Amino acid sequence: MSACLAECPGPGLRRMQVPDVEAVLAIENAVYEFPWSRGNFIDSLAAGYEAWLLAEGTTVTGYFLALQGVDEMHLLNISVAPGQQGRGHARAMLDVLCRLCRQAGCLQLWLEVRQSNERARALYRRYGFTEVGQRRAYYPAANGLREDAVLMSLQLPAQEVGA
Repeated sequence: MSACLAECPGPGLRRMQVPDVEAVLAIENAVYEFPWSRGNFIDSLAAGYEAWLLAEGTTVTGYFLALQGVDEMHLLNISVAPGQQGRGHARAMLDVLCRLCRQAGCLQLWLEVRQSNERARALYRRYGFTEVGQRRAYYPAANGLREDAVLMSLQLPAQEVGA
């Protein structure tokens, strides 16, 4: 990770830490019918995933977690508190994630999104992601059923020498 991201991730952005998990869980439980568990977040932090918070003062507005691979990043979770949605917070977090990707030399950013989540899919398309596939029965759904995920990808420009 470059010094810039560590020192200047963007207004209100900072790395997620274990004491933040309770505030993150409050948002997670408010926005998802099948939320991540406390253990999922703790394990992600312990594994060193990119985990960032968007906060205004002591109030957590949103967060994202991503896993870096070879030449690529996988966005695992991005969420904005219900009362803060529609204000550009998700886009701001995607901007930071893309900057992080470029600084790490990643050429592609991946994510999965519920097929039924048209609002998120539209946001990702506006951002430049393309729908490249489907993962059948990827997410839990009501009544013990499963929902397909749409696999989306964003091609990132290679970092220019001296940039």
